[in-house]
Amino acid sequence: MPEVNISGPAGRIEARYHHNKTLNAPIALILHPHPQFGGTMNNQVVYHLYYAFQRRGFSVLRFNFRGVGRSEGLFDNGPGELADAATALDWMQGYNADARSCWICGVSFGAWIAMQLLMRRPEVEGFISVAPPASLYDFTFLAPCPSSGLMVNGARDRVVPTEAVRGLVDRLKTQKGIVVDHAIVPEANHFFEGRMDGLMEVVDAYLDKRLGKRKKRVSAA
Repeated sequence: MPEVNISGPAGRIEARYHHNKTLNAPIALILHPHPQFGGTMNNQVVYHLYYAFQRRGFSVLRFNFRGVGRSEGLFDNGPGELADAATALDWMQGYNADARSCWICGVSFGAWIAMQLLMRRPEVEGFISVAPPASLYDFTFLAPCPSSGLMVNGARDRVVPTEAVRGLVDRLKTQKGIVVDHAIVPEANHFFEGRMDGLMEVVDAYLDKRLGKRKKRVSAA
């Protein structure tokens, strides 16, 4: 899991990158929760998503938004973070020009940024949005949502109620040719504390279904 530094629009972007040497290996980008509420690329949900894709033969990148960790710059409440994510994806594609597919994942605030990036990058064929902040941010830009994916939240999420996520998913399901699945993890809060296994069971099952194969789970340690 080598450290990499990417030249971003606000300066250095601190990242962790796993490169799969298989010809045409797919790529995945993972975006972390809100920087001003403790979100970093070392968030446990981000960490587990990273390894879920690594186990399935992806080249994977996770990084710190501007102003987090050793990433330079200051929090920009969305536009700057979107620029960081676009730069990170460009960097990945530069190293994986022949990647056969591209996925984007985000957690909470990172899910909002990920979906905005999805709208700008037609090569993205799948997404996973964990605890998307449907009651806190405007998602009307998803008109229509260009790729199929998964939105998953905790049943006891007090930050973003299940009803808000369900309402967002229901609207997206009306778009022709796009399937957005929705899963709810029982007993889980916004951070999936004590319920990480439940979250990853949902994510693993979805990836297995979409990728058409099944991978044995191994420890991310």
